[in-house]
Amino acid sequence: MMYNSKITGLGYYVPENVVTNNDLKQWMDTSDEWVQERTGIKERRWIDPATGDNTSSMGVKAARIAIDRAGLTKEDIDFIIFATLSPDMYFPGGGVRVQDMLDMPTVGALDVRNQCSGFIYSLSVADQFIKTGMYKNILVIGSENHSGGLERSTRGRGVTVIFGDGAGAAVLSRSSEKGKGILSSHLHSEGKYARELMLDGPATGRWVPEILAENNPDDVSYYPYMNGQFVFKHAVVRFSEAIIEGLQANGLQKEDIDMLIPHQANLRISQFIQKKFQLSDDCVYNNIMRYGNTTAASVIIALTEAWEEGKIHDGDLVVLAAFGSGFTWGSVIIRW
Repeated sequence: MMYNSKITGLGYYVPENVVTNNDLKQWMDTSDEWVQERTGIKERRWIDPATGDNTSSMGVKAARIAIDRAGLTKEDIDFIIFATLSPDMYFPGGGVRVQDMLDMPTVGALDVRNQCSGFIYSLSVADQFIKTGMYKNILVIGSENHSGGLERSTRGRGVTVIFGDGAGAAVLSRSSEKGKGILSSHLHSEGKYARELMLDGPATGRWVPEILAENNPDDVSYYPYMNGQFVFKHAVVRFSEAIIEGLQANGLQKEDIDMLIPHQANLRISQFIQKKFQLSDDCVYNNIMRYGNTTAASVIIALTEAWEEGKIHDGDLVVLAAFGSGFTWGSVIIRW
């Protein structure tokens, strides 16, 4: 028997510490106008180390809200899927940390390392687990701690101004209601462009002893690298393709979209997609101006905020789409 999967609970958490574009001047040559013109970002949240927040703990805070809103307890969760590019440690991943911090039963925990498309991939995996009957309630988390690994200098400005910290969580549950919930998901990758948006080391290809032995102050391999214009050009194409693919798979048109939640990579990308699909401002939700790019957390934070603000209603067609490092991209089509 095949089941449907439906989002029953949403939650998010962002650090209290607000870092404005003007605040960035203490580390680099930049301005509010420079950042907004290129990205649309006005401010972002960065963890204050004194709070003790980390990738896993932020995920736990978001998860508690989502589980409560689903009308469930931690004992009702059958499985955890945790998406991040910034785990607390190289291994193990954040999924088991969440299981421990929430004092949950010994359910399985899966970590997804698909960066900006991490939540889309995670939601797709959860959907399949539920539709095949393996699990009933799955906790899906996207969480990122970027601030600790950013190069706070003019040299790193092109990347550093973009990224923020935060977490979001969704509970995906089994449903017998026909035509509701996740209708389909669509996933893609193109690894030949892996080095256009990456973090080179430390990793097994460039391990810590090697980096230390070189004693090179100009080594930037342990900071994120992005070929911004190249990524932008590919993102606008792949975003569109993934959305169209999802609509066509369900016999739908762009006019059927009630709410598009794009990955918050750059406000200019979202605006380009909105214009291409001729969607009104009420049909696209953006919050990058407040939080920056929170990678695996961005789609779920935006989805939660849109729902909290009453912008998503029963029966609405909600489209989630993301593109990022890998390159990987995808979409999820939901009948709310």
